[in-house]
Amino acid sequence: MSRSLANRALHTVFAPINRRRQWHQLPFPVSLLNLLSLRLDLRDKNLFDSEKQIQEHGTEEPPPEARTARRPDGKWNDLDDPDMGSQSSAFSRNINPRRIKPERPPRLYDPNPRTVSLELMTRDHFKPATTLNVLAAAWIQFENHNWFFHGRGTPDEVFEVPLPAGDDWPDDQMYVRRTVSVPGGQGSPNGSSGSDGRANGRLDDSIDFGNTETHWWDGSQLYGSSQADQNKVRSFEDGKLKIDAQGRLPEDPDQPGVDMAGFNENWWFGLSVLTSLFTKEHNAICDVLKKENPRWTDQRLFDTAWLINSALMAKIHTVEWTPGIVNNSALWAAMNANWSGVLGQTIKNRLGRFGDSEIFSGIMGSPQEHHGARFQLTEEFVSVYRMHPLIPDDWTLYSAENGQALAQHEFVELQGASTRGFMDAHTNTDLMYSLGIANPGAITLHNYPRALQRHRRIDGELMDLATMDILRDRERGVLRYNDFREEMRMPRVRSFDELTHNKRWAEQIRRVYNNDIDKVDLQIGMYAEPLPPGFGFSDTAFRVFILMASRRLKSDRFFTTDFTPEVYTQTGIDWVNNTKMKDVILRHHPDLSPALEGMPNAFLPWHQVSADGDGNGRVGRRIAGTRRALSAINSDASAYAGRA
Repeated sequence: MSRSLANRALHTVFAPINRRRQWHQLPFPVSLLNLLSLRLDLRDKNLFDSEKQIQEHGTEEPPPEARTARRPDGKWNDLDDPDMGSQSSAFSRNINPRRIKPERPPRLYDPNPRTVSLELMTRDHFKPATTLNVLAAAWIQFENHNWFFHGRGTPDEVFEVPLPAGDDWPDDQMYVRRTVSVPGGQGSPNGSSGSDGRANGRLDDSIDFGNTETHWWDGSQLYGSSQADQNKVRSFEDGKLKIDAQGRLPEDPDQPGVDMAGFNENWWFGLSVLTSLFTKEHNAICDVLKKENPRWTDQRLFDTAWLINSALMAKIHTVEWTPGIVNNSALWAAMNANWSGVLGQTIKNRLGRFGDSEIFSGIMGSPQEHHGARFQLTEEFVSVYRMHPLIPDDWTLYSAENGQALAQHEFVELQGASTRGFMDAHTNTDLMYSLGIANPGAITLHNYPRALQRHRRIDGELMDLATMDILRDRERGVLRYNDFREEMRMPRVRSFDELTHNKRWAEQIRRVYNNDIDKVDLQIGMYAEPLPPGFGFSDTAFRVFILMASRRLKSDRFFTTDFTPEVYTQTGIDWVNNTKMKDVILRHHPDLSPALEGMPNAFLPWHQVSADGDGNGRVGRRIAGTRRALSAINSDASAYAGRA
């Protein structure tokens, strides 16, 4: 049976069921099949090209170095369409482009986005996500820095957001820079349209916006999205990245107080800790590759370690972070099947793939496929990954040796230009431990960090990120909540009481949106709606994840056709398949072993250590044994890569 026939069969079964019950209300095996049906439907109906059509037959010969290695600008991942997914190419859409129409005043300010921020998003008290740790919050920003950034507009092209009565904002208006459109894209001065006023199915006044990063899952937060940025972070010795003897990144000479990294916007210590960790992981991979291949050049060591490290980060996100934040049995099975297939990684390791089927053997190593549309990340993908409520305002730092509190800080004191000064007072191990034992905020209304509603950038610009979250969706033509749900084939919400089970919230939203349920913004709807069991974010957001989680793997040649020992080496394949986030942490922070002992997922809250009666920390008593147990692993990191 072809995929389209299988899709039709599954759709015939589940479409009437889903009109009465959602996928998560079904028994486990049935809900898993329903998720598969939803993904196939989304592939058929919610993938669109942006300003360029997919190029299915190559017209250029790839440069030899691009056949077995990533390029910093993302070109030549697809050998027939070399610009696909490359740096500066446009975001595409998961919504029919004919429905996309960026909002302009007065609708852009209806209701006032600052009012939405103040009355619906402001943190009234900290609501923790008790099933996660703050490392999970740092991780998603770390990954976002790999995936997308719209860039910075110019100060003279701004939206002038009127302020509600009584607002204490220091200016008489809030000035928000407009998003920069893609040169020559639809709606730009160089855009073109047909005689019916449309271009590639897009309305004349719609706009394509560009991604300053590559669209590929290629670790660009470490490696940069240009050759110049990549050269800054490389040591050019044995394939390694720059890091000092204390395991810290060098300082960015252009931004005092901020680390030098492939991407270092919106910097804080959580990003520094994770970027340092995976810089050290890259260098550990280089050590093993050089030991096995002593004649390899610096460039080959670097390129191969880059492939292995970026695939490892993609795996951690797929099979650990995602099931951590959506702790649901069907989702856990689905994400592991995405990566390894329903037969599991153990069988795949022993017997290899069962043909090309991604269902039986997973996407990794299957044939590359784009499902009829050029691979690009989408504006809707950007919108559903706005998870700022995860960030706490108030922080306590703890000792990993004895669990004692070391310091208390507000978020403003440990980010931006203050980052390195703050980190100088602590070890990376203590900082990692502090991230591991604390809870992030729940992704819900009235839980937006106060620090981000009055955030001063390193360049001095003051902004309310909650206002910007609302404004950006409107500006970029991301549909409002009910229209978005309809396009994702979910039922429209008919009333404010149906939108949320919280009666007080329902009345607040009704007041802010002047009793018009169809005006509710996507962010507000997603933060307000009831969550499926175990979920840390909305089912509405999850529809985009169902589609894009597999697409980011399936479209990438280095996760599919070229995920082979010939390209990665067998050591590299084993390293990716057999390493978890916990392994990465313990490879470089072995003193954290007691805090992680028995933990199935490093993004769940860790064990807290405490001092015993004579004042010695329990971790301190066990450090010697921990170090002995891990000494073989640390002396030769290939022990991790090769184990079953």
